[in-house]
Amino acid sequence: MSAQQQVITIDDISADNAPIIYVTGGLVQFFDAVKAEVTGEVPDLSTRKGRERIASLAAKVSKSKAAVEKPGREYLKRLKEMPKVVEAELREFVTSMDLLRDATRQPLTDWEKAEDARVDKHNDGIQKIKDMVLFDAIPQAATVAQVIADLEAIAIDESWQEFLPEAAQAKEQSLAKLRALLVERTQYEAQQAELARLRAEAEAQAQRDREAEIARAAAERARVEAEQRAQAERDAAIKREAEAKAEAERRELELRLAAEQAERAAAQAAREKIEAEQRAAQQKADDELRHKQQMEQAEANRIAAEQRAEQERLDAVRRQEEAVERARQAEVARQQAAVDEERRQAEAREADRAHKGAIYKAAKEAFMQHGMNEECARLAVKLVASGLIPAISIKY
Repeated sequence: MSAQQQVITIDDISADNAPIIYVTGGLVQFFDAVKAEVTGEVPDLSTRKGRERIASLAAKVSKSKAAVEKPGREYLKRLKEMPKVVEAELREFVTSMDLLRDATRQPLTDWEKAEDARVDKHNDGIQKIKDMVLFDAIPQAATVAQVIADLEAIAIDESWQEFLPEAAQAKEQSLAKLRALLVERTQYEAQQAELARLRAEAEAQAQRDREAEIARAAAERARVEAEQRAQAERDAAIKREAEAKAEAERRELELRLAAEQAERAAAQAAREKIEAEQRAAQQKADDELRHKQQMEQAEANRIAAEQRAEQERLDAVRRQEEAVERARQAEVARQQAAVDEERRQAEAREADRAHKGAIYKAAKEAFMQHGMNEECARLAVKLVASGLIPAISIKY
């Protein structure tokens, strides 16, 4: 126990010295002092005064107890409230510090968000360039040529900032893939056109073969029919001749006296035979004429089919040549556009350098007019232009 605690009495206990009194073993001194006071004398119980003294000493113990307990209870109450006060103070302090930290960092946070958005924009643009080589299905050569034109229209300039090399590389690689695909699709479509021509020629040849077969079969049928008709006529003539002969013989047997009539009948039969043969010859000539006309028509059809096939082949060749010419013209236009764009960018960079140089020179001369030497003025302009001087910038 310290010297200060040793001189404090029960009547000296207050809110100011409570923290050094109400500690482990801190109240022993007061108990010892009261005990020493009430046990230091032995009152006489046989007298009234002695008994009253004992009661007074007991009352003094109770009073001393209350004198120590009451401020202790109040101190204990303050101690119980203290965590709430400390907690509220700490909560307010932490909240204020968090707000101060966030406000202090807000410019950096805003810059990081803007930087992330800028980087995402460039990455998305580069990915878009890479995705231009992707197609949902096998494209036509004209579609590939249009995609090449769209890709070539994408400017690769200083707006890409540090992503300029990657964007240029992505564009170059995508263009190389698309141009290779264009060559492949152009060759494939030309091959398909040639295959279509060959199929058309084969179909035309097959048609000619079918028509020739039809004509040959028709001629064969006409020949067979003519022979059948001629045979029928011959058979009919033979039959008629036989019948006439039988009739003549019968009539000769029956009517020998009608010899002259029989001779006339025979002459008539001869004339009919001649007429029948003449009719057969005429029918054969007519059939041969029809056959010749059919053969001539078949040949005319074959020639017309060959002419149509040849015209279709010429049209396919012409379309292929036109497609190649369009591709060549598109490539020439692309190369010219690339040259024009490179020249325009070079002129723009040169104009920008000249513009900035004029502004730098004007700023340097302004510094020199206000007392700076040329070296200091040049350094000052360089520092401001580089953004190293806060709150100061050069307006272009």
